Amino acid sequence: MTQTTLFTHTVTETQQGERIDAVLALLLNAYSRVFLRRVVQDGSATVNGEVIKPSFRVRAGQLISVNLPPPPEDGPKPEAIDLDILYEDECFLAINKPPGMVVHPAKGNWSGTLASALAYHFKQLSDVGGPTRPGIIHRLDRDTSGIILIAKTNAVHLNLSEQFEHREVSKEYFAIVVGKVGFDRDIINQPIGPHPYQRDKMAIRRDHPDSREAETFYEVIHRKGGFAVMRVKPKTGRTHQIRVHMSHLGAPVLCDRLYAGHAQITKGELRRRLAQGLPPLPDDADIVLQRQALHARRIEFKHPITGEAVVIECPLPADIQATYDLLMA
Repeated sequence: MTQTTLFTHTVTETQQGERIDAVLALLLNAYSRVFLRRVVQDGSATVNGEVIKPSFRVRAGQLISVNLPPPPEDGPKPEAIDLDILYEDECFLAINKPPGMVVHPAKGNWSGTLASALAYHFKQLSDVGGPTRPGIIHRLDRDTSGIILIAKTNAVHLNLSEQFEHREVSKEYFAIVVGKVGFDRDIINQPIGPHPYQRDKMAIRRDHPDSREAETFYEVIHRKGGFAVMRVKPKTGRTHQIRVHMSHLGAPVLCDRLYAGHAQITKGELRRRLAQGLPPLPDDADIVLQRQALHARRIEFKHPITGEAVVIECPLPADIQATYDLLMA
């Protein structure tokens, strides 16, 4: 018989009204939400001692109890992949994740992951997220570059996770979008849930049982032609949040394969969009960008030991910088 572990959690104010399976997925990132939904369906989870369904919406102060099976035993295979470390101390490190790198192993992406690189370079990281996610507190999409935090100890992991959960972490992204943006700055507050037809996409889903509140602030830095350069600060951290919200705005992230309908752009295409009638140049067919123009540029939070403010910034990667330079030329 498989040995289980009792997990308990008291629902916080910020979790009020969320589905039980969604709350557990955030707290127990060693397990998938699908797996945790099955655990609840099997009667292995209770709220204040009562067996509930996965669609049950929790209230602040309630006690969640779950009998959990052990997480997967196999961790990522260590791989000698270079890491761009932006900051490191005895508690945590901040890494500049390159575009194209998946954060942790998953179906179709078993090698070349950030988790494999971490397993190679560090012998001791937190294991709160399970062996397949050493030290990993949060994530970035494969083709989004920029800052990601890694915890060295479980205590630090839990502290930083709590800051994320309570929305005490300020994240800022640099984005280039294509389309008309009506306001110089605004807040998008639209719930996000699974796309009704495409499994790899998310969508604005009002009143859908799996939707969750999502809030994004944006500010336009520059406008030129049919493009806008933006500073984007998500208050929540939903899957594909910025990409979905920008698409909803009518200005999807440039070269976003899922939400913009194109995956790359050449110098010539940029030139034609910016000014009609320019003569072609020899390098017009050169691809300047072939992934979404989204970069996690800045993060601010409290140091898990000292409590002092920590601010980490990350320069623009070469491909987004080159695109930005062409737009501003």
